[in-house]
Amino acid sequence: QLIFFHDHSLLVLILVTTLVSYLMTMLFFNNLINRYLLSGQMIEIIWTVIPAIILMFIALPSLRLLYLLDEINDPSITLKTIGHQWYWSYEYSDFLNLEFDSYMIPTNEMSLENFRLLDVDNRIILPMNSQIRVLVSAADVIHSWTVPALGVKIDGTPGRLNQTNFMINRPGLFYGQCSEI
Repeated sequence: QLIFFHDHSLLVLILVTTLVSYLMTMLFFNNLINRYLLSGQMIEIIWTVIPAIILMFIALPSLRLLYLLDEINDPSITLKTIGHQWYWSYEYSDFLNLEFDSYMIPTNEMSLENFRLLDVDNRIILPMNSQIRVLVSAADVIHSWTVPALGVKIDGTPGRLNQTNFMINRPGLFYGQCSEI
């Protein structure tokens, strides 16, 4: 669906660019035969209606795709995430009572292979090539659970439960952070 929308939008973009380039070329080589034309109600209707139709051709598939991307179909694993000031609490809800807190490693306890402000004492482990649902909330202030390498960012707000889904398509160690300022 996403690839179809990309191709559809690119086709519309190429058509609009070609049309504008053609009109600019024709305007450049114009003999100014219409320089005394004072009223052009028909042309004003055309250059108002055609862009509106083009925008509808882009907006309708975009809204459909936006709805489909938010829909979660039978996740393999659900991870509950609660943001606290200075740490995250995790719970694998598909297993019996598996929950833990994840704190950043203090600078004075770090070794040379650790990344400052990114390494934690307890890492979450998620499967590859599986649909993963993440439920995010916060206990105190607004947080933002982010894993940039996976393209995942979701806000955690006190009293509200937000969800997102993603699939990890390559093995690795991915660093996350709270990206809320």
